[in-house]
Amino acid sequence: MECYIMEQEIISVGIDDIAIHFPRLYLDMKDFAELRGADFNKLNKGLGLKAMAIPDVHEDTATMGAMAVMRLIDRNRLDPRKIGRMYLGTESALDGAKPTATYILDMLTQRYSRRYGKDCFRNCDVVDMTFACIGGVDALHTTLDWAARPSGQDERIGIVIFSDNAKYDLGSSGEYTQGAGGGALLIRQNPRLLEIPDCWGVSTTPVHDFFKPRRKVTIRSVISSVMELAQEAGQSVKKGIVERMIRHLPKSTVRRLGIFAHGEETVSVHRDEPVFDGQFSNRCYQEAVRQAFHNFKQHAERQGRWSEEDEKLTQQWSRIIMHLPYAFQAKRMFPDVFRHDRNGTPIWDDVLVQIGEPPVIPSQKTKKNTEQFEREMDAYRRAISKTPEYLHFHSNKIEKGQRASSLIGNQYTGSIFLALMSTLESDLEDNADIEGTYFGLCGYGSGAKAKVFEAIVQPGWEEVVSRWHLFERLAGRVAIDQLTYENLHKGIQVESVVPPSGEFALINVSEDGLYEGQRTYKWAAKKRN
Repeated sequence: MECYIMEQEIISVGIDDIAIHFPRLYLDMKDFAELRGADFNKLNKGLGLKAMAIPDVHEDTATMGAMAVMRLIDRNRLDPRKIGRMYLGTESALDGAKPTATYILDMLTQRYSRRYGKDCFRNCDVVDMTFACIGGVDALHTTLDWAARPSGQDERIGIVIFSDNAKYDLGSSGEYTQGAGGGALLIRQNPRLLEIPDCWGVSTTPVHDFFKPRRKVTIRSVISSVMELAQEAGQSVKKGIVERMIRHLPKSTVRRLGIFAHGEETVSVHRDEPVFDGQFSNRCYQEAVRQAFHNFKQHAERQGRWSEEDEKLTQQWSRIIMHLPYAFQAKRMFPDVFRHDRNGTPIWDDVLVQIGEPPVIPSQKTKKNTEQFEREMDAYRRAISKTPEYLHFHSNKIEKGQRASSLIGNQYTGSIFLALMSTLESDLEDNADIEGTYFGLCGYGSGAKAKVFEAIVQPGWEEVVSRWHLFERLAGRVAIDQLTYENLHKGIQVESVVPPSGEFALINVSEDGLYEGQRTYKWAAKKRN
């Protein structure tokens, strides 16, 4: 357990409750497949995709995070004045300097100030943490450390927030994995749901498998693009107009007031859509998870809670919870860990009879040899994933986590916690006896980092989970058509598809003046029929 020994007292901390918020809108994967001319069976049967959550006009990272925290506060009757910190994990930040967590704090203050005072969150520490999809796990890790430390008479209560809009370019190879949502974890001592031991495996490598760079746009390209649009719209464009406009810029009022106001020839542009290499990212994911798992085993052995003579860790874990950029990602990626953890056991001997020995690492690591080896290893992992031994393992330990992901899509920093909720609610429906068992959890963030840790299911878990109603709420969403989806994606949808009701809403983004870009939010009261 996460422990600090003070006067022989062991302090345990973990997750007391979880709340999640997802957009009311979704696009059915059948409609997406038809829109893109894709094979629905491949998306559904091959990747496990059924629907993707799509934010409405009034929704963003901050509103989704605030809604989740509100659900957590109300359900647990928390006094905001006693919440010591709210750390947000996100890769969909709304500002390059001002933390998105402060927008969340603003909405929550509006909501609770009448009852608890306008300064009810004044002493709450907030910050954003960014490392692609693992930012939420990083926020959890540091908040557990903070919550476990003694602070006099008062218990430390923290909330970990995760919120993202997983958005890809239209028509790109990542578009079908899109999704969105926000969530919150209540972190405190002696948790009712999951106790998290202080044993973490980490693997970090500086790779470019997925990233969101600041891209440069030249003034010439902006003017040229505008002229091309004019031609496409049927407007005549005189020859040499671009050069004449550029020569005129130094004395132009637009130049003095616009985005090129300081005489620069280029401007940095940030986009939510990433630059990525899917195949390379999969290999980075596999390698990071495997190395983090190995590091976790080393720490567990040093702590004396596991040794090579003990039952394999993947067998000890009653459930395995992983980051799911798409529903079947864990099913496809975990065979590598399964191979390493089961090597030398009768189960692995049975697997070897079916698929043979793994490919041999080339003695000369040329680019050609390395690429060939990687192709052979990919094929070998697929062979492992089809064996009865692995299918049984996956069905018992991983499958329940992918059920909600199939209906929402990628939540970036929240996908591992969505898988956790999906597993626990499915176990509740099955009346599963998991009290006191260990869950293995593995987060991953491109760039790249993986963390492996454990959670112990507490005696009160059923009562906590019974209040979530995750799948019931998912069934009540509103489907959108293909045109509405593309309009929302392009940002040209003017009005909300479903007007905000009983939720926080983005009502304005200032377009000019001293506070250009300032975002304004308010609570939209529930509309009565």
